Amino acid sequence: MPELRFSTAVAKSLPNYALISSDSGFGKVYEAYERSEPKILKVLKEDFNRNSKVVDLFQQEARVLSQLHHPGIPGVEAGGYFTFTPQGSEQPLHCIVMEKIDGPNLRQWMQQQGHNPISEKQALDWLYQLMEVLHLIHHKNYFHRDIKPENIMLRSSGQLVLVDFGAARHITATYLAQLGQSGGITALSSAGYTPPEQEQGQAVPQSDFYALGRTVIYLLTAKHPTDSGLYNSFSNEFNWREVASQVSPGFSRLLNRMISPRAIDRPQNTQVILEEIQALRAAASQLPVQFPARSVELSGADITTAADYSELAESDTETALQGKRLAKLRSPLVPKSKFLGLAVLGLLIALSVGIWQGVEQKTWFPWSDRPSVAEVTSVELTQVLQEHTNPINALLLTVGNNQLISASADKTIKVWDLTRNEVWQTLRGHTSFINAIA
Repeated sequence: MPELRFSTAVAKSLPNYALISSDSGFGKVYEAYERSEPKILKVLKEDFNRNSKVVDLFQQEARVLSQLHHPGIPGVEAGGYFTFTPQGSEQPLHCIVMEKIDGPNLRQWMQQQGHNPISEKQALDWLYQLMEVLHLIHHKNYFHRDIKPENIMLRSSGQLVLVDFGAARHITATYLAQLGQSGGITALSSAGYTPPEQEQGQAVPQSDFYALGRTVIYLLTAKHPTDSGLYNSFSNEFNWREVASQVSPGFSRLLNRMISPRAIDRPQNTQVILEEIQALRAAASQLPVQFPARSVELSGADITTAADYSELAESDTETALQGKRLAKLRSPLVPKSKFLGLAVLGLLIALSVGIWQGVEQKTWFPWSDRPSVAEVTSVELTQVLQEHTNPINALLLTVGNNQLISASADKTIKVWDLTRNEVWQTLRGHTSFINAIA
C-alpha cells in the first residue's frame, strides 16, 4: 500500500497534478499545470529517500537541466527542484518541475511507424541534432551516461530532445582520478546501449558516442542491439550492416567507430562527429540521383517506373492505383523525412501522363488489353511543397481535380491544390500521428 499512500499524498498536496507513470526508475511522473501550461512533475519515490546516492542523482538532474538551455533539452528553471512534506508524513518528498515534451520517445515512435527502418538521410539529420545537444552537454563538462531510444523524445516540431539526466555525470579531476579505482564510480547499464567501460563503472564522455551509435543503428535496422539478427552471443559479434542495406559505406564507417568496443578507438569529441556528418551530407548532395527501371503492377497494369530513390528514399517504394479516380502511394520502408513524401510527388507527377491516361480509359486493365507506357529511366524533382512540421506518413493523389492529400506526424491532414502548389485545406483534430489515408 505504500504506492497508494504516495500517490494520495501528492494528490492532496498538489491537486493540479495527475499521475502519468509510476514506472520511471527512481521516481513517479505526474502531469502538472502551471497557469494552464502543461508541465512534468517528477517525484522521488519514498523508498529511496534514505538513499543518499539516489537523492544526489535526483538533485543532479535538476541542477544539470537548469544549466543547459537548448530546444533539445527539457527546460528546468533555477527553482525547479524543491521538497515538501505532506500532511501526516515525516518524510519530505523530493520534486522536480520541468518542461513537458509534446511527443513520444523514439521507441514509441518506432512502434507507431510500424517498426520500419528509417533512411540514412533521416538518421544523419537526427544524429546531427543529438550531437549538437551532446556538444553543449560535454562543453559544460557533463556527459549523459544513459542514451537510448526511451530517453530521446520527438517534439511535434521535429526536434529531438534528450531526456532523463538523472545519470548525468560531471567531469572533474576527482572523477578522472577515480577511473582506475574499483568501486569508486556508480555503474549504470542499459542492455545493448551501454559500452564495455561503463559496464565496469568507468564511463567517459566517449561512452555517450557508443550509446548514441547503437541507438541510431536501432533506428536504421528496427532491431534492438541484443536481437539475434544483429548480435551473436557465441562469437560476441555485432553485425548490423547486412540488415541496413540503405546505409552508405561512409556513414557505416562513422557508426562503427562510434560503437568501437574501446573508447580510445571512438571519435575524440563531438566536433569531430559533427564535421563528419556535414561531410557525409555534402557528399550525398553531390551524387547524381539514379533511378534503375523496375516493373511495378498498377491495378493490373504493368508499367515501368523508378525503384531506387537513392538519397530521396534509399528503399523500394510500391505504387498502386485504387479504383478509377484515386492513386495511393504506399511506402512501408520509405523514411519519414519531413519533405520526402512531397519530393516523391515529383516522381508521381513526372509519371502521371502515362499512368493517368491509362486510368481514364478503364477502371482496370485485362492482361490482354494493357496500354503501352513508355519506360521512364530518369526523374527530375520539379517542386517541393513545405507546410508540414513533422514527417509525412501517407500520400493520396486524386486524378482529375489535381489534388494531393498528405497525412503527417504533426497530427494534420492537408489537401493540396497542385495547379497552384499551395494548401487548399488543413484538417485538424487528431490527437496523435496520422499514419494512413483511407
